[in-house]
Amino acid sequence: MSDKVRKTDAEWRAQLDDLAYRVTRRHATERPFSHDRFPDGPALFTCVCCGAPLFDSAHKYDSGSGWPSFWRPAEGAAIEEHQDNSLMMRRTEVRCAKCDAHLGHVFADGPQPTGLRYCINGVALKREPREE
Repeated sequence: MSDKVRKTDAEWRAQLDDLAYRVTRRHATERPFSHDRFPDGPALFTCVCCGAPLFDSAHKYDSGSGWPSFWRPAEGAAIEEHQDNSLMMRRTEVRCAKCDAHLGHVFADGPQPTGLRYCINGVALKREPREE
């Protein structure tokens, strides 16, 4: 992605609330069951930092994990995967390709047809309702 959004740390702090800043810019994780309160209905989930399209409500499901979960990114999503060896574990981190915001992780224990579970911090997403 050639049009990367780049801001100073001060600019990100001014734009985001404290939790969104810590999660997206400092790779923190929100507490489970603290943010999966998005209303039902058709929507596109975008990056809270830059507005890039990330996930579609058609691919959202209740994984029971305590974080919003999707079985695939939205069509044309701005998603990048990176190896994460923190916390003495090997995981695959998911970031916004447009602004490098930390979104969460992807695991191979999701539903079919992909078998994937994109476990995403709700505070990293903005829900954009759309008509059916």
